[in-house]
Amino acid sequence: MAEWVQLAETREFETADRKYVELSPMKHIGLFQVGGEYFAIEAWCSHARASLVHGEVEGHEVLCPLHGARFDLRTGRHLSPPAVRPVARYDVKVEDGKIFVKV
Repeated sequence: MAEWVQLAETREFETADRKYVELSPMKHIGLFQVGGEYFAIEAWCSHARASLVHGEVEGHEVLCPLHGARFDLRTGRHLSPPAVRPVARYDVKVEDGKIFVKV
């Protein structure tokens, strides 16, 4: 059963637009802030396990820094090769300055 887990606080995004969180050895999440909204996706590219947290963000897309695959932060969908699979996307909610992700 999925549960809401606190990953961050909104004040952490006053000077940054992203955060890497390792919830477990098998679950690594990239939390991104774009235009006042928060998005959470699997932190690793589905093509070659490069860190998407280090990728360039343009609008609602993140670019894999290794081979250039693009992913939609809102859906996790892959938008360009060489990735052929999406990454996991997680629901996000903000309450009293705390950012939660459903995992």
